[in-house]
Amino acid sequence: MGESTVRHWIVRLAPLLGVVALAALILGMGWNRYLSLDTLKDHGEALHAFVADHYLLTLLGLTLLFALLTASVIPGVVFVTVAAGYLYGTWVGGVATALGATVGALIVYAAGRSALGETLRQKAAARPGLIQRICEGVDRDTFRYVLVSRLVVTVPFHLINIAAGVVSAPLRPYTLATFVGLLPAHFIYCWIGDGLNDILSVNEDPDLRALFNEFAWPLMGVAFLALVLPLIMRRLSPRAPDAAA
Repeated sequence: MGESTVRHWIVRLAPLLGVVALAALILGMGWNRYLSLDTLKDHGEALHAFVADHYLLTLLGLTLLFALLTASVIPGVVFVTVAAGYLYGTWVGGVATALGATVGALIVYAAGRSALGETLRQKAAARPGLIQRICEGVDRDTFRYVLVSRLVVTVPFHLINIAAGVVSAPLRPYTLATFVGLLPAHFIYCWIGDGLNDILSVNEDPDLRALFNEFAWPLMGVAFLALVLPLIMRRLSPRAPDAAA
């Protein structure tokens, strides 16, 4: 194998190897254990003070952290979204985490265009199934297909990212559809996080009733996204991802 061939494979495998290495680092160092409500309860005041002193820097750090967590598929992105609302409010936290998730999706998109994408493309062609249908949908109408998938979550998040990379979907419509489609859910989870400020300020160990009273409307929003919106989108968009199954 020549030097140019080795360099070619290193470049193509780099996004995939980077994602794997990042996941191993986070799990190996045990950083994922800090992704819990106890962290906000025990260090909430200190976190708020630090954010107030370094607002833009911490906001950038949050966005990058979210991108890395999204790309590495480490559990905890929902908690980080809630924490963003707790520290930055509904709107700023929602935009920052949706932007971070979009960057993370682009990293996986790059992995889909690497050697991993070539393997998946061959398997999809040989054995038509879910991946093949997703690839066809993304290739047919990138913006519409990705937007619907992000809004109603009918297809696993990273399957869309990988499929978009496999078919070399146009980057601009894919990125825009991902960001816009993620915003509603991120605003809702950040709304929940923002509400934690009121609860934790008067009750360090809130019970279920207090949580439900504070989060009734955000939880209804989550239910709407999960149950009602897919039905509406299916009526309005007969070629949505789940309809193609």
